[in-house]
Order: sequence, then structure tokens, then C-alpha cells
Amino acid sequence: MRIGLFGGSFNPPHDAHRLVALTALKRLGLDAVWWLVTPGNPLKAQGGLAPLAERMTAARRLAAHPAIHVTDIEAGLGTRFTFDTIAALRARCPGVRFVWIMGADNLAQFHRWQNWRGIASLLPIAVVDRPGTGLRAAAGVAATALARYRMNETDGLLLPFARPPAWIFLHGLKSPLSSTAIRALNGNH
Repeated sequence: MRIGLFGGSFNPPHDAHRLVALTALKRLGLDAVWWLVTPGNPLKAQGGLAPLAERMTAARRLAAHPAIHVTDIEAGLGTRFTFDTIAALRARCPGVRFVWIMGADNLAQFHRWQNWRGIASLLPIAVVDRPGTGLRAAAGVAATALARYRMNETDGLLLPFARPPAWIFLHGLKSPLSSTAIRALNGNH
């Protein structure tokens, strides 16, 4: 099994989340993408965070694809940081080839994540381009530090089998949607 892990607060989930998952499914030859709806992002203020159950329901409604599985596994595992979640999933599913999926907006600040180098050493990473963030992300701290491990975009089907650290930057259709912008429009910062 080749499974993409796409973590986030999904506050709220939107079509760009679905587009990222569908892009990864196709371009990386994945069997499934798991949306890891986090109880709370350590890098974000928790003030405007909708309840986990509400975000799970909205994410399931939006995902609407047999290969996209919405889960609150981090709450069940009791993990707070991505590295710990990935390590726990790898221990529980030893035969699965996991790939971490993130938008380019997250790559731009990936170096701020707890043990980001450890994450890169645990599994391959797929970065999906987002409007207005591609160039900044590709020139950022993490991308620069991991530059020698970057695979060619045309080798997407090989990424799940690559030995980490390995990562790829996928270009394609872009959605301007973001949870932050949607919350701002609704008056929920």
C-alpha cells in the first residue's frame, strides 16, 4: 500500500484540500490519501479553531472520494507533533509506504515545525504548489537544506519507493482557496 498523509487543521476544509489530495493520488500513484485532521496545530492560535468533530464532519462531506479517508487519528494516538504521528503510524503499519503531503505554503515554514529534519528522514515528502507561494517555498530554509534530495517532478510514481530524505515539488492546477481566507471572510480569525 502507498498512502499519502495530508495533515492539517482543516478549519474549514475547502476545495484546495481536495485538489491537493487528488493531485497526489494521481501523480504519485497512491492507493489512498489520509486526511489527518489535527486536534490543534502547535504553530497556530487555537482561538478560532472549530471543534474537532465539526471539522471531521465537514472534511468527510468535502472529501467525497473513495480513496480519500478522513481521520482524527492524532487525537486517538495522543500525538501533538507531526514527527510523533508519523513514527506511530509507521510502527503500526510496517508494510505501508507513507508519503507526507503538504502545500507549498507549508514548505515555506516547514523549518519551524518540531523536528522537521526528523520528519524528512522518516518518509518521502510531496509538496503541491499553491498560488503565490511556490517561489518563496522553493527558496526557503527547508527546501534549501533538502535541495540535494529533491526528485524530478516527472518521477512522481517513484516517490513512494524512495529512501528518505526524498521530496518532490508538484506543479499543476492551483486553487486560491485557503482556510485562513475563508475564516476571514466569515469573520472568524
